[in-house]
Amino acid sequence: MEEQDIVRSLAALAQPVRLQVFRALVVAGPAGLTPGALVEALDVPATSLSFHLKELAHSGLVTQERSGRNLIYRAAFGQMNALIGYLTENCCQGEACLPQACASC
Repeated sequence: MEEQDIVRSLAALAQPVRLQVFRALVVAGPAGLTPGALVEALDVPATSLSFHLKELAHSGLVTQERSGRNLIYRAAFGQMNALIGYLTENCCQGEACLPQACASC
């Protein structure tokens, strides 16, 4: 994954509504969601949602597909996994990371 793609993806997620939209699409899985379902679930105005979906699609984190009269938006899991992989590629300099439930924390 190119560094500019990483920056574009992180910038797209660095906005509260876009982060909520992306997380809702991740939860929806491969079935995706229509803009109408996202408007209802997130209580976001349709015009605002359209702008945020465009930004997420531009970043490559969301795909769009027409199904009849509806648009279906889906999280781009490959792009998401590549982003996470890039962020964790050199985690802990090759050492084992701290366990989730650390007794001393």
